[in-house]
Amino acid sequence: MNQLKQVHAHTLRNGIDFTKLLIARLVEIPNILYAQKLFDKIPEPTVFLYNKLIQAYSRLGRYHQCLSLYIKMCLQGCSPNANSFTFLFASCANLSTPYQGQMLHTHFVKSGFEFDVYALTALVDMYAKLGLLKLARKQFDEMKIRDVPTWNSLIAGYARCGDTERALELFSAMPSRNVISWTAMISGYSQNGRYENALAMFLHMEKEKGVRPNEVTIASVLPACANLGALEVGQRIESYARANGYFNNLFVCNALLEMYARCGEIDTAIRVFDEIDNRRNLCSWNTMIMGLAAHGKCNEALGLFHQMLREGTAPDDVTFVGAILACTHGGMIERGPELFKSMERKFSITPRLEHYGCMVDLLGRTGELHKAYDLILSMPMKPDSVVWGTLLGACSFYGNVELAEKAAESLFDLEPWNPGNYVILSNIYAKAGQWDGVAKLRKLMKGSQVTKAAGYSFIEEGGQIHKFIVEDRSHRRSEEIYALLDEATTRMKLQGKTSDLDFVIEKL
Repeated sequence: MNQLKQVHAHTLRNGIDFTKLLIARLVEIPNILYAQKLFDKIPEPTVFLYNKLIQAYSRLGRYHQCLSLYIKMCLQGCSPNANSFTFLFASCANLSTPYQGQMLHTHFVKSGFEFDVYALTALVDMYAKLGLLKLARKQFDEMKIRDVPTWNSLIAGYARCGDTERALELFSAMPSRNVISWTAMISGYSQNGRYENALAMFLHMEKEKGVRPNEVTIASVLPACANLGALEVGQRIESYARANGYFNNLFVCNALLEMYARCGEIDTAIRVFDEIDNRRNLCSWNTMIMGLAAHGKCNEALGLFHQMLREGTAPDDVTFVGAILACTHGGMIERGPELFKSMERKFSITPRLEHYGCMVDLLGRTGELHKAYDLILSMPMKPDSVVWGTLLGACSFYGNVELAEKAAESLFDLEPWNPGNYVILSNIYAKAGQWDGVAKLRKLMKGSQVTKAAGYSFIEEGGQIHKFIVEDRSHRRSEEIYALLDEATTRMKLQGKTSDLDFVIEKL
């Protein structure tokens, strides 16, 4: 920086114009303020200098300045080029300003740059990020030449909006793919809760030659491993991430932390959390607090909550979900309400539906069913099926028919298709000996054509996740599986013990 100041002083003393070079170097440092001051002194800046500043502001996330520079450029009679529009389309995408984006598109067409592949790709990307997928697809279809980033922009747009079918259709039609193409699909599936597809896509990617997962790929697939319980794959991904230096990426660390916590490896999660150390952000703290709470380590979860506060990290609404959940699992009937009340009083955080749900769960588990019901009635928002379902579950445990009927009535309105609510209420009636209630529910289910869906399970074997239901024969090796299970059953019946389970495990 001192060198550049010396060059600037030299140019002023000797009347040499190095302004273009100075601005180009200043935006690279970056010292955008100094560059802007030099730029403002130029009577007629060139399009090159305008583009340098627009690009610099875009990199710093100061997108409004990009558009301001474009307006100034137009007013001064300096004609933008294709590069100008490439940077400006990116700015509009990040500002979420459809009107300004379409206005720029009009100027772009009038300027005669509608055949520049880089600018057109930025245009497709802008419309995709703004959620205007019809316009993005129209531009994509009209392009005579498309490169891989063009395809990636539209695929990511469809995936982001939840249209993974169209994203896959485009992905399959691509003449060539790169790691961003694969990551867009993996991330899209994962963000839309299609974890099986996300993991399957990642495993497919691993077999492709010349494509290696990057840190974004890793951070996108680990949530799928977490939700599917794919611990073996997750551990393999950790080894790969560490070997390639991706553990320096906090998104990867947090995703790995969540994976271990969700897969039941809470001690390993603690190890990862400790390793992150002073790089921890709020997501790291929240994940660890939630993981400890879910594993019944309630005191440890609350201890971590207070440690976080001592270290100066401000909690958010997710933090309090974890803290109250810890109180719920620990039966802390006094501590839970204290935390709930402190949200607004001490931290100015308005309780959300999830926090009320946790409180209903806490009160329900400790037998305070009427307090839980009163809390639901006092909620400032409409209770959802999770809240009512929590109360119904508590009524089932404590055999409270009266409140169970009220909870079930709301559930029948919210999700009439869900057979589980009918089954739970029927069991409550049966437990109380109210067989007329059981008969009434069966008749109601039959009249409403509500059928009980078959539950399914996941099992991880050889780095693959297999999904199955009772008596499932869809697996290609189902004959071998059932033959082995029959053999195991026969051996156990003959010997009257279960020691031969070791034999089954060994052969599997």
